[in-house]
Amino acid sequence: MIPYFTLQSIAIGPFVLHLWGLMVALGLLGGAYAAARLARQRGLDSKIIWDVAPWIIIGAIVGARLFHVLFYEPAYFFSRPAEIVAIWNGGLAISGGLIGAVAVGVWFFRRKGFDVLSYADVLAFGLPLGVFIGRLGCFFTNLHPGKPTSFFLGVLYPDGVVRHDLGLYLSLDGLVLFMIFLLVKNRRLLNGSFVVGYLVWYGVSRFLLDFLRATDGAIVDARYLGLTPAQYVAVGLFLVGIYGARRLFNNAKRERQKR
Repeated sequence: MIPYFTLQSIAIGPFVLHLWGLMVALGLLGGAYAAARLARQRGLDSKIIWDVAPWIIIGAIVGARLFHVLFYEPAYFFSRPAEIVAIWNGGLAISGGLIGAVAVGVWFFRRKGFDVLSYADVLAFGLPLGVFIGRLGCFFTNLHPGKPTSFFLGVLYPDGVVRHDLGLYLSLDGLVLFMIFLLVKNRRLLNGSFVVGYLVWYGVSRFLLDFLRATDGAIVDARYLGLTPAQYVAVGLFLVGIYGARRLFNNAKRERQKR
């Protein structure tokens, strides 16, 4: 088991850095860097990745906040509407962040006249690296305790209970997917393969991992018909990924038949 520890902030002289925010920022930079490198390798303009990154970040933050407000704590925020903008108090849902980021990214590329699928594919390549780094912030700050367990990666909490830690698991999940992407990136992949790969992988892994979230008085997530809001999004992303994969293969098949 992993002994309990918490790292909420780091003091550098007079400055105090909140570790969760720092790790999320590093994750965004790491994911964008990986995407820009693949863009150059594929003959795309890597500068576009850095141009779209601030817009995607804004979309992700807005989407993550609105999703949390609407599906995790609607009663609290509707009674205190001024708190909706107080994101510094916590309350961002990555599922909503993905939706917001995709919406803004598609808008940006279409507005600029760029190939949406080509640039989305390189961004999807870097996304798991960003998740790996960013989710470490959740692990370091103990944001997502899970159900009691005897699993060797369980964390021994101060109350003496060993629990799954979803921050750690989601971070490792991102790392594993990024390693797979690295292994296949130099192969002759269909344009859009990283997009559908991420959607299918994330849909399955997030749906399954959320069953490990705490239900016994620790930090308990909202549930609808027994599932978390993130699980419903995961199912949707999985279905979109399967549909996208089918379209990619059908298009490739038609192209081969034309030759």
